[in-house]
Amino acid sequence: MATTLVITGGTVYDGSGSEGVRADVAVEGDRVVQVAPPGQLPDTPGARRIDATGLAVAPGFVNVLSHAWGSLQQDGAGTSDLLQGVTTQVFGEAFSLGPGNDDVREMVGALAGGHEEGGVRLVFDHLADGLDHLERRGVAQNVASFVGGHNLRVLGARFDDRPLSAHELDRLVGLMREEMQDGALGIGTALIYPPGNYASTDELIAVCGPVGEYGGTYISHMRSEGDEFLECLDELLLIGERAGCRAEVYHLKAAGRRNWPKMALAIERIQAARDAGREVGANMYPYTAGGTALAACIPPRFHDGGPDALARRLADPVVRREIAAAMSTESGGGFENLFLAASEGEGILFFSDLSDGTPARGRHLSDLAGELGLSPADTLLEIVARDAETGVAYFLMDEANVELGLAQPWVSLGSDAEAYAAVAPHTDEPTHPRTYGTFARFLGHYVRERGVTDFADAVRRLTSLPCDGLGLRDRGRLAPGAYADVVVLDPSTVIDHATYDDPHRYSTGVHHVVVNGEPVVEAGAVLEARPGIRLRRGA
Repeated sequence: MATTLVITGGTVYDGSGSEGVRADVAVEGDRVVQVAPPGQLPDTPGARRIDATGLAVAPGFVNVLSHAWGSLQQDGAGTSDLLQGVTTQVFGEAFSLGPGNDDVREMVGALAGGHEEGGVRLVFDHLADGLDHLERRGVAQNVASFVGGHNLRVLGARFDDRPLSAHELDRLVGLMREEMQDGALGIGTALIYPPGNYASTDELIAVCGPVGEYGGTYISHMRSEGDEFLECLDELLLIGERAGCRAEVYHLKAAGRRNWPKMALAIERIQAARDAGREVGANMYPYTAGGTALAACIPPRFHDGGPDALARRLADPVVRREIAAAMSTESGGGFENLFLAASEGEGILFFSDLSDGTPARGRHLSDLAGELGLSPADTLLEIVARDAETGVAYFLMDEANVELGLAQPWVSLGSDAEAYAAVAPHTDEPTHPRTYGTFARFLGHYVRERGVTDFADAVRRLTSLPCDGLGLRDRGRLAPGAYADVVVLDPSTVIDHATYDDPHRYSTGVHHVVVNGEPVVEAGAVLEARPGIRLRRGA
């Protein structure tokens, strides 16, 4: 096959962490075939050319925590991530496209705000079916996924807070073995939320058995990132050890002011495990606020039985008072009290107006409580009763801890968000600025301006680190034989522009993006090409 693409004049950062070198890159089809000093490539008549003079040339970036499995079916470009250089989307925190059934479909609609309409499908019998569906519809980026822990829990016990029977557990183990054989990355849990947090440690060790057998990863939003942060980190390490699999922390953080000192202790604990030869890692988003449903403030026992059961409880004044009292006093025992961690409403910011039209965008829960003449807890429950899908930002983290985490050589990056184009109707969607800014903010603000690491190491952390850890073979490096996922950017200007008040703003500084040898961004403009494919672990 003749050379089909040549990238000339740039400084190549190959993804290994080595310093950049001036070099030209030749691509044939979907693979890199040569990286050579300037002017030393053979003649390439007919090849498409990208002039990277004065720019950095790097492997495409990996978003290790993406929720774009629905939005990519509406717009396959994934523009908000694509314009930051992301060439691979990894799904599976709590929810995944499969395995599923009607109960899982109900859960996704109620808890993830996903609805199967307009040609969008969110639940498939098997994970591979869902990823293949994305590829057939056409996506600009590659896609890979963990099996969602919520999927498994609902397939085993629906929405009930109870142990699995031996038969139910055996069935899930067999199902996981099939999914691992078909290329799943492992299991992704979100143990802060029901029904996923109904799973015991022993249950998680059992279902992770096939993950260990096939060299996969157990990755988790832990039961607590606050009052029981270190204890729950120990649980994650134990699951990885007992199941014989790699373990990773989703969006590493210490939540709530009184827990901020635990961030350094958690990093020490992870480093100690790594020094002992354990395969352990973490990912982060570079912000001091998280984002999730307002209903996450309600203790798990009130979610037992599913969304309809919670709605019935909220409609009962006596039970609602019980829930408000629990939110105002309880923490621990498997309940991460986001309400208290966010200073009882002062740190809870609304992304949009309420579904009934009440002005709320850019305002705090405490502001609405004053207007309604209710306590912050009662205001929260009234809003959830009206619209259980209301999403908010929780300001929980310390800026110094964000920098400390981002400085660790084993931390990769994930947006924890969907991927949108900044046009209607997407701009009507409430969202966190991390949707548009995660990777550019890391490279611009934290690497260039704050110096948490150097640019070469930052590229490694966005490329070869996650690809090697997740078993995405021949990805994450610019070297002969590697797949030609490439980003051409300006390290001196790349930056985010999205804010909490105005989140639908693209980042800048990325000039060209190539996926599987085909340009998808040219001179900052998104092209119509959709060369993304489904990726299988180890394949």
